[in-house]
Amino acid sequence: MSEVDKKPIDFMGIRKIAFVVSVVLVIASIALLAVRGLNYGLDFTGGTSVELEYEVAPSLPDVRAALADAGYDNFVVQNFGTDTTVLVRLAAADDDELANRIASTLGAGGDKLELVSSEFVGSQVGDELKEDSGLGLLIALAVVLIYVGMRFQFKFGIASVLPLAHDVIIILGVFALFQWTFDLTVLAALLAVIGYSLNDTIVVADRIRENFRKMRVGDSEHIINESIHQTIGRTINTSGTTLVVLIALYVLGGEAINNFALALIIGVVVGTYSSIYVSANLLITLGVTREDLIVPPKEGVAGAEEEEQPPEWLNRM
Repeated sequence: MSEVDKKPIDFMGIRKIAFVVSVVLVIASIALLAVRGLNYGLDFTGGTSVELEYEVAPSLPDVRAALADAGYDNFVVQNFGTDTTVLVRLAAADDDELANRIASTLGAGGDKLELVSSEFVGSQVGDELKEDSGLGLLIALAVVLIYVGMRFQFKFGIASVLPLAHDVIIILGVFALFQWTFDLTVLAALLAVIGYSLNDTIVVADRIRENFRKMRVGDSEHIINESIHQTIGRTINTSGTTLVVLIALYVLGGEAINNFALALIIGVVVGTYSSIYVSANLLITLGVTREDLIVPPKEGVAGAEEEEQPPEWLNRM
């Protein structure tokens, strides 16, 4: 490739460095999961949920401070529906008097409140949620592999699924490192990250496939590098606007969705990186070539190969 053809950023020129970074991050995340483990929330461990109705909207930090001073730990306090309704969730065993004691503790400061309901969730339900959530993630990755393999080519399927697994493992590793609570909202965020990262990867893969059929000069690395440059503007704009919304959600959304927003913020950053470096890197490693993407001529039609036209929306990008 001549100096004239070189782009300001040679993405594939540092692909080996990116490969080392990804391997280190994945290994470190797996090690953290094995050593520290995830800090599972009450959705997975079980516990007691107490719903309280206040006459005047309370300050949630004051509610947490009152519970901590009373000797309770490992609890979650959040609004439930309205500002005057408070949901207290504790990792405490089933106790008929626990809800009454919670209400008495919080009412001791002079706040007028009423105990609405109390509910206990056993650990067996939490164990089932763990198994079902893990199975759900595996099924999602398997469906992606089948879809991309049929839509593009099997090498593209591998190069799409492994980056998704890479993103999920790193997010879990960060949660294990900082011992942030892993609950159903974080699980929902993981599934959302899979969808987001896949969407970005598919756009890049579609452009790579198109350029392999259009460009008659250059090796695989050059064609993939050119494809990334053609889509990088769209990737940065999409990721940037998404991050603005997620940061606002984290800052203003309250404790109930903080970890959900955190998981998505990490996922968007890591997913953008993986769609550029991990996916494209795998395509080069797997040895994708122009011959892999040739569309066979229709039966009964003589002549040279007939190329599939790219979608109209892709041409407008």
